[in-house]
Amino acid sequence: MSYQEYFETAAAALQRVAEQERENITRAAQLMADAIVGGQSLYAFGASHSFILAEEMVYRTGGLMLVNPIYPHGMNLFVRPLTATSRWERILGLGKEILASSTAKAGDVLIIASTSGRNAVVIDMAMAAREQGIQTIGITSRAYSEGVSSRHPSGKKLLDLCDVVIDNGAPYGDAAVAIEGFPQRIGPLSSVTGCAIVNALAVAVVERLVKQGVTPPVFVSANLDGGDEFNARLLAENRDRIHYLE
Repeated sequence: MSYQEYFETAAAALQRVAEQERENITRAAQLMADAIVGGQSLYAFGASHSFILAEEMVYRTGGLMLVNPIYPHGMNLFVRPLTATSRWERILGLGKEILASSTAKAGDVLIIASTSGRNAVVIDMAMAAREQGIQTIGITSRAYSEGVSSRHPSGKKLLDLCDVVIDNGAPYGDAAVAIEGFPQRIGPLSSVTGCAIVNALAVAVVERLVKQGVTPPVFVSANLDGGDEFNARLLAENRDRIHYLE
């Protein structure tokens, strides 16, 4: 059955990412851990559905408190009409301005998610981050990105510009399941694998910090007894690097 095929395809993609991207996930986690130990901040950005990855990392049970979302300013799914998101992520220079409007600075780490990696907003943001000495982790699909042209005058794509690139394993076009008698593939994979990647990064970062004797601030569920008090205490203790409370 087609729905079962989706589960099987997603499970296979997750296994491939776990095996093939081990080195890149390790490198990315080390960048993040080093930034935390060094007193720096972490940030995450993605346009349209890729912002789901930033949302998955922020204010999340079992997640690092220190990941700050950079909101995509008109490129998430709260805008109307929704189709405007596709136009705005192609505006030249916008990514640079969005980064400039954040509190990110040299030495910080920025995660940028884009499955195609071809649109101007993520390319300009990655370029601006490099100019400012902000280290970048790109989460993208190599199969997708390498199969399309850049929409940026530089001819670059996200995977050309980041310090570490993690392949989310999504196929060209993202949708993964074919239905007999229907011409389009359905069932995108990038959110499934992308969310797994960012949670794996959080696990790897915490593991590294604990081994170094550093206690990382991690959310517990606010629905557990004592959860609100626990989270409030850690948020207050780490207030200088948690900018989403402003």
